[in-house]
Amino acid sequence: MNILEPTHSRIDAQDVVILFADLQAGILELSQTNPPDRLKKSVKGLAKLATLFEIPVIVTGIQGEDGSPAKITPDIGEVMGELPTHHRTTWFTFRNPEIVAAIEATGRKTLILSGVATELAVQLHALTGADQGYKTYAALDACGGVSERTDQAALLRIAHSGRTAVSVSTLAGDFREPKAQRAIGIPTKWRRDRLRRNARRHGRRAQATRGMPW
Repeated sequence: MNILEPTHSRIDAQDVVILFADLQAGILELSQTNPPDRLKKSVKGLAKLATLFEIPVIVTGIQGEDGSPAKITPDIGEVMGELPTHHRTTWFTFRNPEIVAAIEATGRKTLILSGVATELAVQLHALTGADQGYKTYAALDACGGVSERTDQAALLRIAHSGRTAVSVSTLAGDFREPKAQRAIGIPTKWRRDRLRRNARRHGRRAQATRGMPW
């Protein structure tokens, strides 16, 4: 058997729809388990994968108390252009007919989730999506929880119910040729950039401490 043949354990990009949930001003900043800047980079990386593999994307958010539309993080639009925001009326996406119709219209049955907070939007979408017959995956580095303890409790519940957690890097590896090499380069680039920034930061600190009387 060819080990590179498609298997049921890998994610097929042609069956995927990505759901970005509540990545909006006033909510995204609440992420404590994944720093907002790092979270945004992962969201942008996921958007790049969606563009590269022509994966449909659904963006959901919550309107303000005054009815104002959700201000979605620009990291998605910078990659994919302006996308419509589907405003939920409940935490459960699958109780919102408009959003259900948008997901069903893609004809795809693998749902990858990115959002804040893990404890609410991500967990509930993963559980209810699976109940509706979707294979659901939470992209951990593109999600954020409001506390370590509650974030871990949500992830444990997702895992114990048979749903799965992945990373943007895992997805880049799972999505196959002919674009796999370009996909793998997406998460690699931002890691390389982060290492360079850290190296420069440490270099500045080292220069600042030279000559100090320790």
